[in-house]
Amino acid sequence: MNLDIITPEKEVFSGEVESVTLPGSKGMFQVLNNHAALVSSLDEGDIKYRVSGESQDQKIRIESGFVEVLNNKVTVLVEGTTGQ
Repeated sequence: MNLDIITPEKEVFSGEVESVTLPGSKGMFQVLNNHAALVSSLDEGDIKYRVSGESQDQKIRIESGFVEVLNNKVTVLVEGTTGQ
């Protein structure tokens, strides 16, 4: 599935991933390939994702944001990021 992580200033990440774990406002949740469509707000925490073909997760700390999952495309709009 394709993951795009975007801030108001720049695109932080864009690429194919195997999984994404997000800090939802109701708790952490994971998105895998063929996940049902959803829109959710995000709280402060870490977005963890595994790039296709790699064995280690990447991590980005966010302050807040929103995520949309639709047709194997995950779009994350975030405010304030650190690390990768």
